[in-house]
Amino acid sequence: MAVRRRVLVAIVAGAILGLAVITFGVLYLIPSDDYILLPDRAHPVAPLVRVQGGHEPSSSGQIYFVDVLERRASELESLFPWIHDGATLVPAEALVPPGQSDQSARQADLRAMQVSQQIAAAVALRHLGYHVVARPSGVIVSEIEADSNAEKVLRPEDVIVEVNGVPTPTIAKLRSVLAPAHPGDVVTLRIRRGSTLRTFRVKTIASPVEKGRAIVGFAPDQAANIKLPINVEIDAGNVGGPSAGLAFTLEVLAELGHDVTHGYNVAATGEIELDGAVTPIGGVRQKIFGVRAAGAQVFLVPAANAAVAKRYAGNVTVIPVTSFAQALRALAKLPPKH
Repeated sequence: MAVRRRVLVAIVAGAILGLAVITFGVLYLIPSDDYILLPDRAHPVAPLVRVQGGHEPSSSGQIYFVDVLERRASELESLFPWIHDGATLVPAEALVPPGQSDQSARQADLRAMQVSQQIAAAVALRHLGYHVVARPSGVIVSEIEADSNAEKVLRPEDVIVEVNGVPTPTIAKLRSVLAPAHPGDVVTLRIRRGSTLRTFRVKTIASPVEKGRAIVGFAPDQAANIKLPINVEIDAGNVGGPSAGLAFTLEVLAELGHDVTHGYNVAATGEIELDGAVTPIGGVRQKIFGVRAAGAQVFLVPAANAAVAKRYAGNVTVIPVTSFAQALRALAKLPPKH
């Protein structure tokens, strides 16, 4: 009788285990409404950059850029995101605004990468004394705030060229023109959509982070007309987003014979602006895991993101920066490599 009981218990336990395995397998195949952000090993920049008259650096140190793997989470990952080291679960609307498809969001990311490459080359060459023509030409609508009035009239990749009849060639100018407005005020936007100009009136909303400030309700990117004195080619393949701008800027200098790394393996992240400013980016938690996986010793990161990077840094030296010039100074002050 005891043997029979043990056999029965083993059969029941096996059935439960089998059912659990099948359940987990099904949950892993069913997509959820969330996205999961995953670390990706940092990538050397040198193979992606070609500068006229330049060459790949011969120093022992390398420059790395860092990206984040983004994809729809399965139901299993949505329930247990911690099954992946360094993963973060985010609602789909945080990455793909309502009314926008996954594909259109992806195209916006690729366009942002192309813009960041042009700006990176312009900032690097200007730093070296080259004559660079870089004229800001408006503010790109990158992502639209869910439930904002802008969602009704704007589209990703629209370029805002005027607000209330005042030209807004830069993000800073757009913000200054909007500064006198109060949440709920209606503003007139002149936008460039493809080859046509259009005018829309949009009711502003309150900023979620700055009390009393009126915003239109979109994430801005800088549009610019850039002409370089020498040819610079950057090919990041299918990697999107603007956050590799600082890494590309450093690599252009390195390929023109300047010692940027001082013998260290240096990872860098941060959107670069035409004036050399380095602005905050997303996914820094995943990026520090990618930096560690690549064996980089130094991680240049926008100052606003530094606290998170330091929390997971391990043996990596995290250096907060707000500008390209500051990044160069910080690297030059690193202890000599032995």
